[in-house]
Amino acid sequence: MGDVLVGACSWTDRQLVASGWYPRGRRDAEGRLRHYAARLPVVEVDSGYYALPSRRNSELWVERTPDGFRFDVKAFSLLTGHPTRPEALPADLRTADPGPLRRGRASAGLLDEVWGRFAEAVGPLRKAGRLGTVLFQFPPWFAPGPVAEAALETCARRTEGWPLAVEFRHPGWWEPERAEATHALLSALGASAVGTDMAQHLPASLPAIAPVTRPALAVVRFHGRSTAWGRGGKEDRFRHDYDVAELAARVPRLRRAARQSEELHVLFNNCCGDAAVRAAETMRGLLTRPCR
Repeated sequence: MGDVLVGACSWTDRQLVASGWYPRGRRDAEGRLRHYAARLPVVEVDSGYYALPSRRNSELWVERTPDGFRFDVKAFSLLTGHPTRPEALPADLRTADPGPLRRGRASAGLLDEVWGRFAEAVGPLRKAGRLGTVLFQFPPWFAPGPVAEAALETCARRTEGWPLAVEFRHPGWWEPERAEATHALLSALGASAVGTDMAQHLPASLPAIAPVTRPALAVVRFHGRSTAWGRGGKEDRFRHDYDVAELAARVPRLRRAARQSEELHVLFNNCCGDAAVRAAETMRGLLTRPCR
């Protein structure tokens, strides 16, 4: 069985910082990361989606974490076709007309520059062996079809040599009649499919699966069981406190994924105080128990 690394989708979330999970004296930027890395072995950098990350931050993250720690960096919103605030770009890249950005579009020249700066920013993590993956989470309107497949091929070409992971938010990708083709497509592109856990039987629900499309790495993200998935604000969509029974029910599927991969990342995205880190610590304990 491959290495299983369990963590949360942020170590800087405001609700987590306010929850008291970080002890006194460890609540500054350096102290928080050092404390987190002493408790859990992987974290998702969700801030990379909201603004271009910086090379200097990556250098500091390497200095403040031990060998073997992994950062899964979420790709910047413009790289996945999401609406992007002009203020999320560096000042010198902001255009006079913000309209296309707000629709998730950009000129070829701007996209080239954003790709280049994103690659420069994650460079120190790659060099130090701390980059677990770069996560490309595509929007709900990114539906299966030739246009989307061409976009995925472009993404794979742009990220050649990176550990690439892909999460779909359109449920059509993993519907039974399409799932095999999706699996084959991501395997051919050398991308890790991201499995999910969330509330079921909603219009936008994704199935509770843990597909392994790249033997080097499998990724599963636990989004909580909120019935507000697909609507409402972020805290409404992701607010959930997993109980032990809910987590234990997912252990067999995760162990199967770990047997098929060299490394499995299990990440908790359920916000609300310290719910994500507590769930991660509980799941880590469940996965390290001997199989019966």
